[in-house]
Amino acid sequence: MTPKPPGPPDGGWGWVVAFSAFAVNGLSYGLLRSLGLALPDLAEHFDRSAQDTAWVRACLPLISTLLGPVGSALSTRWGARPVVMFGGVLTSLGFVLSAFARSLLHLYLGLGLLAGAGWALVFAPALGTLSRYFSRRRVLAVGLALTGNGVSSLFLAPALQLLLDTFGWRGALLLLGAVTLHLTPCGALLRPLSLPDDPKAPPLNPLAALGLGLFKRRAFSVFALGTALIGGGYFVPYVHLAPHALDRGLGGYGAALVVAVAAVGDSGARLVCGCLADQGWVPLPRLLALFGALTGLGLLAVGLVPAGGGEEDWGDDWGGPLLAAAGAYGLSAGSYAPLVFGVLPGLVGIGGVVQATGLVMMLMSLGGLLGPPLSGFLRDETGNFTASFLVCGSFILSGSFIYLGLPRALPSCRPTSPPATPPPERGELLPMPQVALPPPGGPPSTLDTDC
Repeated sequence: MTPKPPGPPDGGWGWVVAFSAFAVNGLSYGLLRSLGLALPDLAEHFDRSAQDTAWVRACLPLISTLLGPVGSALSTRWGARPVVMFGGVLTSLGFVLSAFARSLLHLYLGLGLLAGAGWALVFAPALGTLSRYFSRRRVLAVGLALTGNGVSSLFLAPALQLLLDTFGWRGALLLLGAVTLHLTPCGALLRPLSLPDDPKAPPLNPLAALGLGLFKRRAFSVFALGTALIGGGYFVPYVHLAPHALDRGLGGYGAALVVAVAAVGDSGARLVCGCLADQGWVPLPRLLALFGALTGLGLLAVGLVPAGGGEEDWGDDWGGPLLAAAGAYGLSAGSYAPLVFGVLPGLVGIGGVVQATGLVMMLMSLGGLLGPPLSGFLRDETGNFTASFLVCGSFILSGSFIYLGLPRALPSCRPTSPPATPPPERGELLPMPQVALPPPGGPPSTLDTDC
């Protein structure tokens, strides 16, 4: 038998796993962000409202995140490699069948159920496996993998608009089915890794396999509540940022530019934030609450940009503010994303990180079930997306406030030692250590204070 390594290798084949997770994220949530460009064509073809067509797009993150724990449980039992490969086939099949849809119901089943279930089987196992390969550079590795979201959006947004103009929405979905089939070789790159903290045998109890026992930990319960609230607004720009730009008078390629600007800020911030967070200068829960709040403020800015005239004067009227707001939102949302998954090992331990990743996706789905349809409803009632972005931005701000209940999220006036570079692996973020203050006239303390 091959002896288990003393801990995560922090490199080596882990970088191949990071590349695989990068591609998985790009072919799932990166594609999801650009898919909103097809909603106007679907609404026109089926003669339905924005709220009805929003459910087509909303079902994808809903199903994929709701079934995230199932993907994690299957990965725990059978390994991430076969689960991700099967998920790639299922995703491709969903897009191909949706190209022949005759009603919105067919799209709900094809894109929402089949493709969404496929994404549930690929995302959580891939990202959870990546977290097991790293310790000191875990947030950087996760940030690098999550950069696939923004990078793919940068290319897929204009490419999808070109496909829609050239082949229509049916041809575009058919070609996307071929593209998403590349998730299968990505799964083949996920080499299994055994660590000392792993259980000796996979859990046989379904509840234990899903990781529901993690909710008994206070810190994870606080994290769960905040994440569910943030999910209520986090997916709205994925669905309605492009239609929001179209409502402001920008053409199809101009709306794709707005999505691309947000994608550039998103992808760059994920990588930079991951690199800086690993330095240990600021506790991860504090960064999580900070960038969550900035993401909510970014959504408020996107909704409040002034409306202007027609397409011919967009560059001088409202185009600049909208692009700036989309870029600010992308920077803050990109900084938030790697922290959500990077903080998990400190909350649940390295042995439960795969299950916790699936639960995080499920928690996001609880809010994602409400956000996009509510946004479409508010657009139908008010005639624009201003109220949609304001309400959903408020959800994110509320969730960020909940994060302040996490250990080390708030500054402490007690002098503390600098945190260790690797995140804690025993399952709970350690409280700030207390030290005795030096007597008057004694040597000055070298320890820093968080106040």
